[in-house]
Amino acid sequence: MATKESHTWLQNYPAEVLPSYSYSEEPLQHFLLRAAEEYPQKTAIHYMGKDLTYQEVYEYAVQFANVLKSLGVEKGDRVAVMLANTPQAVISYYGTLFAGGIVVQMNPLFVEREIEQHLVDSGAKVLVCLDMGYPRVQKIRDHTNLEHVLVTSIKDFLPFPKNKLYPLKQKKDMGMKIEVNYDRTTHNWKESVTKASKQREEVAIDPRKDLALIQYTGGTTGAPKGVMLTHYNLVVNTEQCVQWMYKTEKGRERILAALPFFHVYGMTTAMNLGVMHVAELVIVPRFDPKQVLKTIEKKKITMFPGAPTMYIALTNHEDIEKHDLTSIKACLSGAAPLPQEVQHSFERKTGGKLVEGYGLTETSPVAAANPIWEGGKLGSIGLPWPDTEMAVLNQEDGSLVDSGEVGEIAVRGPQVMQGYWNKEEETNAVFSGEWFKTGDMGYRDEEGFFYIVDRKKDMIIAGGFNVYPREVEEVLYEHEAILEAAVIGVPDPYRGETVKAFVVCKEGQELSDNELETFCRTKLAAYKIPRLFERREELPKTMVGKVLRRVLAEEEAEKSEHGNTGKASG
Repeated sequence: MATKESHTWLQNYPAEVLPSYSYSEEPLQHFLLRAAEEYPQKTAIHYMGKDLTYQEVYEYAVQFANVLKSLGVEKGDRVAVMLANTPQAVISYYGTLFAGGIVVQMNPLFVEREIEQHLVDSGAKVLVCLDMGYPRVQKIRDHTNLEHVLVTSIKDFLPFPKNKLYPLKQKKDMGMKIEVNYDRTTHNWKESVTKASKQREEVAIDPRKDLALIQYTGGTTGAPKGVMLTHYNLVVNTEQCVQWMYKTEKGRERILAALPFFHVYGMTTAMNLGVMHVAELVIVPRFDPKQVLKTIEKKKITMFPGAPTMYIALTNHEDIEKHDLTSIKACLSGAAPLPQEVQHSFERKTGGKLVEGYGLTETSPVAAANPIWEGGKLGSIGLPWPDTEMAVLNQEDGSLVDSGEVGEIAVRGPQVMQGYWNKEEETNAVFSGEWFKTGDMGYRDEEGFFYIVDRKKDMIIAGGFNVYPREVEEVLYEHEAILEAAVIGVPDPYRGETVKAFVVCKEGQELSDNELETFCRTKLAAYKIPRLFERREELPKTMVGKVLRRVLAEEEAEKSEHGNTGKASG
């Protein structure tokens, strides 16, 4: 399908980056073993004042693997890890791989229905969860295949006196003391791990065939789908990340881990990259802009993968000028489109480099990114990574379209998933040979840079014209009074759909509908201009800061059912 003409992106690669590499043919967990052998006393994790060396993290991971084996976990068994960003999350992840298991990442904020859904679909035998999540697990446990639950607590790796004070804070915040009844199938994570052997037993792994991870995605349109990623998929994508960030140095970086590890973006660009590059992972349990600014300055953070909402919050924080952020080398933005004005503002205020990348859970996740230090293009998602091909396909017949023409983005490369867990029909629907069809609409310019105009399912058809929400949002972000914006299509009896914009104004700022409409009229064709505006205090988001247009659309649908339509101003 690809042609020589479609590889024009290679001429825009930085001189330091090769078009192709030879990737490690070994299990992902071996990079933790390697780090412990080569840099045993190097700090691997900094967490709330507590430091763990690579030797310590490796030994804990081996001990956790031995705990799993003692509970009957064998090669290929699924182990669900439902943890916030903590040392236990890293240890449980790599320990599962050492045991030959397949990690099933789960959001610790899941409600009972979501927990049950993921556990039943994956067939997980063991679950690791926080004590505060244990009551939710208990309610649905009998409806799953779970044989054992390992329960840990935030306090387990806190330094003194925080570990003693935490239970009091937890009781105050939750209004109750959490009690866990340990028995033959419910185990104390910390006690089990510290008692286990540190002797590693090798499990034979075929990196190209054996799964390391089942990562769920696509819950917006029905049941979530489990993306099957092999050891090789994840190793390749992490090594591609290292090569793209060619100015970083092994053993000398400090990564701010604010993205959740249970999301594939944080897992690869923070946790796995950190281990492979022997960096210090500075774990931030919760993204608080003021605390993050202090952490970047105090810990001399050099790498900070994040989401646009994080950079928006930092650049608009009143304290940003008070902190020295010049240690930052590279920030890769993902999970959602990066508004150009946010990129300009962040680089101007910090001196760090911030570029937009692109990927999906199905691509481990990164498929493309702008060159970090030179040659990028604002508004673009950049160039396909080494050994990765991208194409733009005609929606009707799947043929390649010319540069500049909008179509569906397709990807093929060694980081592309094996398919969806137990969902052959859904897998076949998204593959055309080796090409994975992303569902994102975009185009390629003559120099090989790719641009996303929007998700196929988010496209608005107003009066017969296609309107892409991202384009309208980019314009709204240019207004100096707007902090955040989201655009959706709402039913319209005359136009079929019309454009509605939700805006969050900066503190102390106000905008009327007329002011917003006048501003948009100078920058957008008439059919793209929002006809409805609504002010919000905040927008609904995922854990990685991606704005949930789906939730806004559901709210509008509910209003429509009750006859509550018209020009809302919040």
